Amino acid sequence: MDCEATRSLVLKELQGRLWHTTPPDRFKRIVELGAILPIHPDNPNPDGWQTLSGDPYRSYAHTLGAVSLFDFDQFDPEAYREKCPLSTWETFVPFREKWGSSVWIEIDREKVAPHFISGAELIRRNHADGAYRYSIMPYIEAAHVGPLPKSAFLRAFIVGKDEREIRALPLSQ
Repeated sequence: MDCEATRSLVLKELQGRLWHTTPPDRFKRIVELGAILPIHPDNPNPDGWQTLSGDPYRSYAHTLGAVSLFDFDQFDPEAYREKCPLSTWETFVPFREKWGSSVWIEIDREKVAPHFISGAELIRRNHADGAYRYSIMPYIEAAHVGPLPKSAFLRAFIVGKDEREIRALPLSQ
């Protein structure tokens, strides 16, 4: 399946829902730990992304002690491209090329509500804090403050360059 066909297939799964994405090896660790742990701002990001200032990549969400999420509620790719032409959401959908494959974990919005920061609120806080050196994917990057427990996971699937389809993954060991 070509990349655009895979992107379309995966986007159909993602749309209208809340997700976390991670490489397969980290997914195994998440399942073992029973939670997605926030990346501490003092720890280097293993993906090696860089900010414009050359500092090691930090998501703004990570500076808040939060787990980055993708909120695809009412997401329209064309409208989003027009509104946020510099956004790199397609780097993650259908999967991170650098990882070879990605695991997508669907998150129960109701279960995380007390610790949830919406994409609109996250961008508002980013601007209010003047935290422009940190990366943020406007409006579709949301956050969960603190560890995100496995009890809030609805399902998970893997997709990658060696996968011919979306493959469901178990949420237990």
